[in-house]
Amino acid sequence: MAVLSWKHHTLIQSLLERGPLTEKEFHSIFTAITGENTGTHATKFNDYLLKINRELSYVQLDLRACRDPYDGRVYYGLVNNVSDDQSKLGTKYSVPQIAFFKAIVEAIAQDVTHDGCICNIDVLNIKLENQDGSLGIPAAFRNFTMSQKEKTLDQLVKDKWLCYTEDDNIGVGVRSILDLRGWFNNNGVPSCEVCNEAGLKAKLCPKEGCTVRIHEYCLKKIFSQKGVIVCPSCDTQWQYQPTKAEPIEHKEEETDPMPSQPSSRPAQSRSSLRSKRKRLSQNDDANTVGCSSPADTKRVTRSSAHPR
Repeated sequence: MAVLSWKHHTLIQSLLERGPLTEKEFHSIFTAITGENTGTHATKFNDYLLKINRELSYVQLDLRACRDPYDGRVYYGLVNNVSDDQSKLGTKYSVPQIAFFKAIVEAIAQDVTHDGCICNIDVLNIKLENQDGSLGIPAAFRNFTMSQKEKTLDQLVKDKWLCYTEDDNIGVGVRSILDLRGWFNNNGVPSCEVCNEAGLKAKLCPKEGCTVRIHEYCLKKIFSQKGVIVCPSCDTQWQYQPTKAEPIEHKEEETDPMPSQPSSRPAQSRSSLRSKRKRLSQNDDANTVGCSSPADTKRVTRSSAHPR
């Protein structure tokens, strides 16, 4: 078992302290401690990651990279490869909070529109498995109020398990993309045909019956290289037009990419959402609250997806 140098430990510690980092941030840390640029010394950078993962494998950890499904940026993070009762003891979330998180992730994964998000009001309306009025259910589940859901949602976003999308809906955070890759595969979430990441937010092939889906940023990459997009499965040509928002996102990424979440929310929008949720929290014991998008908000959760 080789001994890692202080430089390897610094890379690991940066991810432990700050959580998932953008590719630009992680590369900057590597350059600062080694004096080598990842653009001209890609092989050395990859060797560092290989050596770190070789040693982390002894404690069932993995340094992993993923693409954010909402803007295509690459993130690096540490992942626990073991999901058992012992590892669950390390979480700061309560049992109802974990069940709430699992219900949100499953609702997003089951979204038939493939937008990779769920209305924030639908999130607050989600009922836990045992929150249906049955006798003998745990009090913690029965008493999980609207205000508790609201606080849990804020914490999940802060910890990068969830995120706010550009249209103020709730999406899957980069930490979930890193940590729940196996869960998405095992629960039938189709992968993007280009990058092989979970196609939570993706475009579908225009041909009826074809199940191919591709992320928006992957489509943009193909279009910029070839000028035309053809389905890799059925050879149907896609009518693709890059969205107007893409150049703006690219400009923001070059100037000052933020590590917290894939999309920044305007202050006015955040204030409006908090005011709306505050009004909802005043009715903690109400069964449901209204939302503009119709959805069946009672979800069946699974035991394998959980925040740590």
